[in-house]
Amino acid sequence: MLIKIKPDQIDIPTSSEITPKEVFLSRRRFMNQLAVGAVAGGALLNAGMAFAQTPAGRKLAAARNGLYVAPDKPTAFKDATAYNNFYEFGTGKSDPAQNAGTLHTSPWTVSIEGEVKRPVTMDLERLLKLAPLEERIYRLRCVEGWSMVIPWVGYSLSALIKQVEPTGNAKYIEFVTLADKRQMPGLSSNVLQWPYTEGLRMDEANHPLTLLTLGMYGEVLPNQNGAPVRIVVPWKYGFKSAKSIVKIRFLKEQPPTSWNLYAANEYGFYSNVNPNVDHPRWSQATERRIGEDGFFAKKRKTLLFNGYNEAAPLYAGMDLKKFF
Repeated sequence: MLIKIKPDQIDIPTSSEITPKEVFLSRRRFMNQLAVGAVAGGALLNAGMAFAQTPAGRKLAAARNGLYVAPDKPTAFKDATAYNNFYEFGTGKSDPAQNAGTLHTSPWTVSIEGEVKRPVTMDLERLLKLAPLEERIYRLRCVEGWSMVIPWVGYSLSALIKQVEPTGNAKYIEFVTLADKRQMPGLSSNVLQWPYTEGLRMDEANHPLTLLTLGMYGEVLPNQNGAPVRIVVPWKYGFKSAKSIVKIRFLKEQPPTSWNLYAANEYGFYSNVNPNVDHPRWSQATERRIGEDGFFAKKRKTLLFNGYNEAAPLYAGMDLKKFF
């Protein structure tokens, strides 16, 4: 049962509250170092960004899809690539930018299997050519209360789904991500079960908004942002958008997912952005936009479905407080 937050507790909580205890403890030394001389938290964020070393990547030609352009100023590239959640490279927000240089994205293959008529393994070049690439400017909302606006490059996941012809038994789709200790230092942590897995219902996966993502800002994905292939589901919290995918499985039953396995009462399978459903330990009513809002700046109100009301019909008749 979800715990309601009192009105005077509506602010985003401290780091020790918004992360698992073991994660918080492992980050304490790093955070203390950054905090020296920090001013109101703003300098802390800038210090984390200073670690990002993201060289220019391969350009991806993509036409902007005008139907999917968030009416928000895009987050600066330097901010979007320096403040990330990618636990395979560490639990600190700057850890992925520091550590993801060890990830090798070529060659890369994605295996598509399970309840499909045409199982296949595709390399990255085939994925890039499967459908015309589009640029879509999507909001991304993190369960911890921060958000970004990013010009993603990819195409609707439905194009891939159509290619492999799911059988009538396929009710869910599971995304399995890379788990290689030689490339991913964060795997030495037992914070989550590895490999990281996520899942969607088939109608969610087929929704036009669900993006098979191969780039951002007109280039291939930086390692710390989920290279070379990830999913972006803009009406759900960011952890639903699996990164560095190596396997896509079509299933009869709802798959277990990493954060749901970690704490089912905190991270539901659906995980739709819903300001009316609090996380058990903090409110989801407001958010901070990375690169714009300091700790003392006015917060933004969180929008139901992150503002993507096109997804609302998927949940007609469902109790969104029960199926959170």
